[in-house]
Amino acid sequence: MTTTTAAPARVGPAARPGRVRHALSDTGTLTLRVLLYYRHSPGLIAASLAAPLAMLVVFGYIFGSAMQVPGGGSYREYLMPGLFVLVAVNGVMPSMVGAARDIGRGVTDRLRSMPISRPAALFGQTLADLMVSAVVLAMMVGVGLTTGWRTHDGPARALAALALLLLFRFVMNWTGIYLGLLVGKEDIAGQLSVLVFPIGMVTNVFVPTDGLPDWLRVIAEWNPISAVAAATRDLFGNPQQVTDGTPWPLHHPVLATLGWSTLLLAVFVPLAVRRFTTHRR
Repeated sequence: MTTTTAAPARVGPAARPGRVRHALSDTGTLTLRVLLYYRHSPGLIAASLAAPLAMLVVFGYIFGSAMQVPGGGSYREYLMPGLFVLVAVNGVMPSMVGAARDIGRGVTDRLRSMPISRPAALFGQTLADLMVSAVVLAMMVGVGLTTGWRTHDGPARALAALALLLLFRFVMNWTGIYLGLLVGKEDIAGQLSVLVFPIGMVTNVFVPTDGLPDWLRVIAEWNPISAVAAATRDLFGNPQQVTDGTPWPLHHPVLATLGWSTLLLAVFVPLAVRRFTTHRR
């Protein structure tokens, strides 16, 4: 009597579309999970707008009359793209706190125990935040238009600027997720999120970098946030800081923004997925 042993199933090219569909389905479901959380926590959207609006009042109206802009343009038109960038940068905070909260409440362990794509859990969070941030950014643009800010280089370049802002928000989401997974405690993540403010201040968001001390100016000019602010000003046609001595990131801000975004994603996406996969191992 002979017995036959079934050969192990091989995962070939025919199986890959099924795995892709499964991963996309998981991503959609987990995106909906985060969107429902935002729906029941509308204060998070208000908090995302609070800081840029406060900066608009303080810098645009209280200190704005004393601010000098390159080329003698309107300071408020110089300021608004920088505030849009702050909306993108603030993506670090909800992502970091959300990732740490999921660890603390056991959500991460439950997700890891389920037969789902590991990256899908994280992509779901980033895509949901990207949808919400698009709404917040649209609201901020509406505030800018109400206060007199305008674009001057046509709708195509303006849309390109908004796309860059959403790209950088996506980058900041992944940065925040990794930091939240690394910290693992919601209260600590909430306290660390205040460090975003000084990082955003050492840039060209509020004032040109020409007047800064030499050592601080170098840091500000090579800060990725400065490149994004310069890129959006360039695409919107707003006042810009470009002189013969301007460093490469501010002289070619769109390329610098794409380069910084690619580099940061290449670093933080694998780190976040690995940290999620190996949590508590």
